Amino acid sequence: MKVTLKHTYTFLFLLGVFFIPFNSYEGISFLGEYRRDGAIIFFLLSFVFFGIDRLYKEKIEVPQQNLFFQILILFVLCIVLSTICNGHSIYGSYMKQTSGASRFFRQFLSLTIALLLFITSYNITRNYSLKAFFFLIRKVFLYSFIFVSIYGFLEILVVYFNIKTLKSVLLLFDYVPFIDVFLDFKFSRISSVSYEPPFLAIYLITIAGWMFSYILTAKGIKKYVPTLIVFLLTFFSGSRTALIVVSFQFLMFIGLVITINRRVQLIMQRFLVLVSIVVVLLFALNGGKVSKAIETKIESLSFSKNLSDNISNKSRLGIQYTSLLIFLENPILGVGFGQQAFHARNKYPKWATSNNYEFRLFYLNDKVKSFPPGYNIYTRLLAETGIIGFLIFTSFIGLILYQCKKLINNRVDIEKFIPIVLLISFMGFAINWLQFDSLRVYGFWICLAILIRQLQGRNENE
Repeated sequence: MKVTLKHTYTFLFLLGVFFIPFNSYEGISFLGEYRRDGAIIFFLLSFVFFGIDRLYKEKIEVPQQNLFFQILILFVLCIVLSTICNGHSIYGSYMKQTSGASRFFRQFLSLTIALLLFITSYNITRNYSLKAFFFLIRKVFLYSFIFVSIYGFLEILVVYFNIKTLKSVLLLFDYVPFIDVFLDFKFSRISSVSYEPPFLAIYLITIAGWMFSYILTAKGIKKYVPTLIVFLLTFFSGSRTALIVVSFQFLMFIGLVITINRRVQLIMQRFLVLVSIVVVLLFALNGGKVSKAIETKIESLSFSKNLSDNISNKSRLGIQYTSLLIFLENPILGVGFGQQAFHARNKYPKWATSNNYEFRLFYLNDKVKSFPPGYNIYTRLLAETGIIGFLIFTSFIGLILYQCKKLINNRVDIEKFIPIVLLISFMGFAINWLQFDSLRVYGFWICLAILIRQLQGRNENE
């Protein structure tokens, strides 16, 4: 078969999808916040080959008539307007060896890369039928998840169950691209091929709906395996966010599919029986360890205990609180995209900075170039783009969720699973953004491209 540019950029894009969770290596410094992400190399190469292909054939397709795309453009324009209106302040800002203008350009470049991923995804979807593309992406997610799971289970056996003989096997993964093996014996948390548990959590939230969908489309007992493994990795990651969000996603999945037909109801009943069997086996094999782990997870959900004992949580809440203070002083257009940290420097509350090494060593240390994260996209947008940018973005998310639900209600049984997966995924992203302040969420942009293509398909059929 003749290899064309279309084959090349599609293959590179699929490699990017496969490598989404791989970010535990040192990284490429000039890529900024993308520096650790193995996926971004393939996504950018995919866009380059895609662009070359379109130069010789036709223009790049953008869904300019789609409401979501129009709101997205409006959001970008709001970011630019906010930054222009705060030009004087941005010009005078300087910290961590970085000027305000430089910080804006870096953050705007980060957003541009995310938009390029969306455009590439959208154009590749047009080369396939919607179902074919959906199943292709799901298959790549599954292959990636199998790799993540193999590493993850070895990590669990070494770190949690103290089977040290497997450590030499796990160290072989150092030879795999984008992986530097790290074992957390102190907290007994796993991160698999990701940099740390929070990034594994984002990956699990990204693929949860896709793995749940195998319950509806696969046959035999193997249909339940991806879902069970998602929960096992979520549990041992130690991520409170992943535990809450993935559990919520699964409850939503049950609520959505239970109404489809009687066959699906029987499938879900069998799954719950299978879960019960797995839990019993875990207790039978090592009841003490499992009981202690469950007790630890329950304690980790205590808000008051986390705030008083957990330095990271104090930092998160302190930075989010400070973002709201900045918003109250600049309520209309905020302080400019990427500028939150400059204005927050002298506003952090004492209850957050007192006896907190993260602020002393990292966030307020000008020798460390990396900026403190905003820890919440919504409070960050309030601070940087004001109420206007915040309302545009939240309306964008709200309309996406509404449209997914509408598609589910209007589809026949066999066509429901695609918008169900999209709704579960988008809801997971929306909740996760309560503790993550970046738009560098690959799954979101891929799902958005699929949603727009499904809407276009519906309009063409009406």
